[in-house]
Amino acid sequence: MASKPGILTEWPWTWLGNFKYLVLAPWAIHSTYSYIVKAENERDLSNFLIIPLLLSRMLHNQIWISLSRYRTAKGNNRIVDKSIEFEQVDRERNWDDQIILNGILLYMGSMYIKAAHRLPWWRTDGVIWTFIFHAGPVEFLYYWLHRALHHHFLYSRYHSHHHSSIVTEPITSVIHPFAEHIAYYVLFSVPILSTLYMVNASILSIVVYLTYIDFMNNMGHCNFEHIPKWLFSVFPPFKYLMYTPSYHSLHHTQFRTNYSLFMPFYDYVYDTMDKSSDSLYEKSLVRKEETPDVVHLTHLTTPESVYHLRLGFAYLASEPQKSKWYLSLMWPITLWSMMVNRIYGQTFTVERNVFKHLIMQTWAIPKYSIQYYMKWQRESINRMIEESILEAESKGVKVLSLGLLNQDEGVNENGELFLRRNPQLKVKLVDGSSLAVAVVLNSIPKGTTRIALRGNLSKVAYAIALALCRGGIQVYTILEDDYKKLKSKLTKEAGDNLVLSKHNAPETWLVGDGLTEEEQLKAPKGTIFISLSHFPPKKMRKDCFYNGTPAMLAPKHLENVDSCEVRNKTYICFN
Repeated sequence: MASKPGILTEWPWTWLGNFKYLVLAPWAIHSTYSYIVKAENERDLSNFLIIPLLLSRMLHNQIWISLSRYRTAKGNNRIVDKSIEFEQVDRERNWDDQIILNGILLYMGSMYIKAAHRLPWWRTDGVIWTFIFHAGPVEFLYYWLHRALHHHFLYSRYHSHHHSSIVTEPITSVIHPFAEHIAYYVLFSVPILSTLYMVNASILSIVVYLTYIDFMNNMGHCNFEHIPKWLFSVFPPFKYLMYTPSYHSLHHTQFRTNYSLFMPFYDYVYDTMDKSSDSLYEKSLVRKEETPDVVHLTHLTTPESVYHLRLGFAYLASEPQKSKWYLSLMWPITLWSMMVNRIYGQTFTVERNVFKHLIMQTWAIPKYSIQYYMKWQRESINRMIEESILEAESKGVKVLSLGLLNQDEGVNENGELFLRRNPQLKVKLVDGSSLAVAVVLNSIPKGTTRIALRGNLSKVAYAIALALCRGGIQVYTILEDDYKKLKSKLTKEAGDNLVLSKHNAPETWLVGDGLTEEEQLKAPKGTIFISLSHFPPKKMRKDCFYNGTPAMLAPKHLENVDSCEVRNKTYICFN
């Protein structure tokens, strides 16, 4: 939000929330119906293709979002090091509002402008004129509009909303108040309306122009430099015709320079080009991949879990155990990602965090949870884990933590397998079990005297059970093997608190993976289920209480925790 919001700041359909796409429904239904029922010589293909065009724009933007987050997490060619905060994540969630506005304007133009009816697929002269109008009036008028928006009156009421993002992401490019977007669309309509009235517009001239705007907008805000230097060496005047990500990044950090849209020509003409533009470009272009101090090695959980990563849809990370209905509509992309993982799968960087002077990265192995329970998959999984460990070793990483099932006892003996294979490892391999034990113990209600252990018991579960027994709390288990294993590690006094019993169950249960519905039904009314696993049990009882995955407060110095919108809380990984 701008510091002093002006009129028409809010989008008209904000109050609709997730139902805002219904705004386009009447036009989309009418367009589809008309195309189906009309005779072939009366159909308007250009009108029918508006929805596919809007969907392609959304896909284009999402590709840029994923690419930018992947590249900035790795660190090579990154421009600005400052971390992104929760406020920016929340502020930029409505990046698709401008696509809805674009759809409304295209449908209205198709309806009321006669020259827009039944456009041809292609006209070369129309494409040429489109880019002439863009390079001429659009770039010139935008330059002066942009400078006007930086006047304190308009800046405080409108443009400061966009500049709240110092570290830009591709979607930052379209985060503006509604009134500001109206002004931009008036500008961008100049080439389209001009070619329509010149009767040389075509479907592809409009599609190519809108794609060009999206491409340049996303590229300029992606926060990593990738425009090759040879491009400007081969054709030096090119620097007046195309900006670079580092060029526009300076506008967001310096505010009073580099005002141009996509072509820096007018910054040179009016002497508003930042003097450090060339040096920042050179510096960013040669910047090497970052070496983290700590790496957390996790894995995918389900085929849909790729959408819950920061590389996917960051806002879904706040509900990691839930699936949205619209994800089922994306099954072709999901299937494609599964095939890519199977054929070319290798560990990839998910995100980057900073804790004071420590740099941390999260890496993910492209394997799903169910594969960890398949014996024939374990060799492949362990090979990928070992390759990741050796890669971290070669990069000089100090600590590597094994997350989720990457340190499962049945897969690699809690990581001991890799230590035996590589006795000379310098990178410290940890599983986080001590921290997990402490967090779970802290989540047990005060005054509890009896606790039941259920499900598949892991290293963490055994450590918790031992701590509870030594602390004077009775622990009930129903499996004789678990009872014997625990009993052997306890003193006689502490061992008296370990009970082997299938009856008289306590009302507090610590549950691991594999808790069955039948076991849940045996729990007394009012039982509290506390998960020992990264996957909480499915809620089968309305008369019981289910705690979420045990969590701890994130330290205030931990930066860039922007992929999960559960504020001030971070989830830790078990098993």
